[in-house]
Amino acid sequence: MKNLYSSAAALLLSAAAFAQNDITYTVSFPNVAHHEAEISMRVPQVPAGVMRFRMSRSSPGRYATHEFGKNIYNVKAYGERNVPLTVKQVEGDVYEIAQHGTTVIVNYTLFGNHMDGTYVGIDGNTAHFNMPAAFAWVMGMDKRPVKFKFLDTEKYGWKVATQLKPEADGVYSAPNLQYMMDSPTSLAAYKTYSWDISNPGGKRQAIHLTSNSSDDQATVNAFGQMVKKITLEAQAVFGELPVYDYGSYVFLHDVAESNAGDGMEHRNSTSIVQTTPKIAGNENRLLGTFSHEYFHSWNVERIRPKSLEPFNFEHANMSSELWFAEGFTQYYGELLLVRAGLRNADGYNRTIAGLVNTVLNTPAAARYSPAQMSRYAVFADAGVSIDQNNNANIFTSYYTYGGATALALDLRLRSEFKLTLDDYMRAVWLAHGKPEKPYTIPDLQAVLASVTKNPTFAADFFNKYIYGFEKNNYGQLLDKAGLVLRKAQAGKAWAGALRANPVAGGLLVEGSTVIGTPVYNAGIDAGDLIMTVDGKEVKDQQAYMDIINGKKPGDKVTYTYKDRTGNHEVAVTLQENPMYDVVTYETAGKELSAAQKEFRNQWLSTKVK
Repeated sequence: MKNLYSSAAALLLSAAAFAQNDITYTVSFPNVAHHEAEISMRVPQVPAGVMRFRMSRSSPGRYATHEFGKNIYNVKAYGERNVPLTVKQVEGDVYEIAQHGTTVIVNYTLFGNHMDGTYVGIDGNTAHFNMPAAFAWVMGMDKRPVKFKFLDTEKYGWKVATQLKPEADGVYSAPNLQYMMDSPTSLAAYKTYSWDISNPGGKRQAIHLTSNSSDDQATVNAFGQMVKKITLEAQAVFGELPVYDYGSYVFLHDVAESNAGDGMEHRNSTSIVQTTPKIAGNENRLLGTFSHEYFHSWNVERIRPKSLEPFNFEHANMSSELWFAEGFTQYYGELLLVRAGLRNADGYNRTIAGLVNTVLNTPAAARYSPAQMSRYAVFADAGVSIDQNNNANIFTSYYTYGGATALALDLRLRSEFKLTLDDYMRAVWLAHGKPEKPYTIPDLQAVLASVTKNPTFAADFFNKYIYGFEKNNYGQLLDKAGLVLRKAQAGKAWAGALRANPVAGGLLVEGSTVIGTPVYNAGIDAGDLIMTVDGKEVKDQQAYMDIINGKKPGDKVTYTYKDRTGNHEVAVTLQENPMYDVVTYETAGKELSAAQKEFRNQWLSTKVK
């Protein structure tokens, strides 16, 4: 306990050095081996009455509720001359101080052992902060300026990477709570690769890749050159970079096998936490997150849904626009890798097939619109629950659903209007992103009507494919580019996706079976124990698949299974696997026309001049 008291005293002395009008945080690390930080929040000019402070329950870039308050403890408060104050915990993440003077200092211990973009990771190698997961805040004081001082950085050999504004003497600042919460901060002995990009008119801005990894500087430099290509392709879509605060943008990159993994966009930075042992040899796997998150510095950070303004840190905002904010970003994230020469055509065809299967072969997409699936994010976006859900049948990710919608719109604009999705995104940027005017779905429709000069087309597209759940003709659209949409396993028997684990006696079904599949139609579902198939014991997934693979579509196969009502026998009628793949005309043995070749090249070639 002596060390804790000593640390608290140091925090009090350090916090006292700040200006009297700012809320200030001082952070030290006396116990990194056990993933703890000591945090002090100094609040001056506290008005009379009850002062309430709290931890957040949501975070920028996340759309579900999280319980960050569970990871702070040893909460204490002091007034002038370090007089102890009484702190009352009134909710799991809300505290009150009834009696206090004009200055209040709150100290607490923060535990962080989940390295990703949503939580906090602290060890001897790094302290990686997502701000809502780390820093308590005073209710009603969200407009006040905020300052930070990170102690012990020299002790651990750390540097500070953040979009917070650097001040003198190692202090970092934010103009208000919203900006502070949107400013992830990484302390580590990271390596940096930087480059400048010029906007039309000559204004140059700096982009920094800060990588905390075991790689040498040459590897980081080479990887940074790849990331630079992505940033230039993204700029080419919109015609200009956003105006980054303080003239720079930073990738906070952390690479380690023990990481949880994540990519989380912010206004002038992104937190990218990846799970490979190092960068070298894994570049192709790592680049997709960079492309997606950087595109967000336009789409969602500045081209922003009105439903996310202002961001609510007490509960998750619900948005109907994530099919655009995340889904269109998902589409471009992969497309820009192809344009930059960092993905080959065959790899991209697999990506296209994944998007198409999302909309044509998931039960949720057959019944629910992209707008509806966006709203489900309050439960699906890393939301924490322990009970089973029926997401296999009621949810399709707005990332891929929106990505497939973007694909269809891009191909339709190219074939029907001699326009591109780039033209549309640029128009949305000029109407809503550059002036930072939050949008609604009708606003997006209005921009499409303006770009195409065809309000009827825009209304039809939004009514059918955004508010509704009709599907574009992907086979016809892909054919324009000399791509063939075909069954991936034509003529092969299929019983349906089955998530099951081997246990004594057979395979235990772990998750909901999918509407319309043979096993679903037969009445088999989560909790059932499949004992035999076609008279043979099924001791593992491979044995099960060997039986199905030996059959033909239309064959009836007998399953014996057990549930809580007893043993059952049922005939399962196998189907042809409905999943699609996408191949080029050349691979399919078809002759590619000059028009198709030109269409494909215009779509997938670099746009950097």
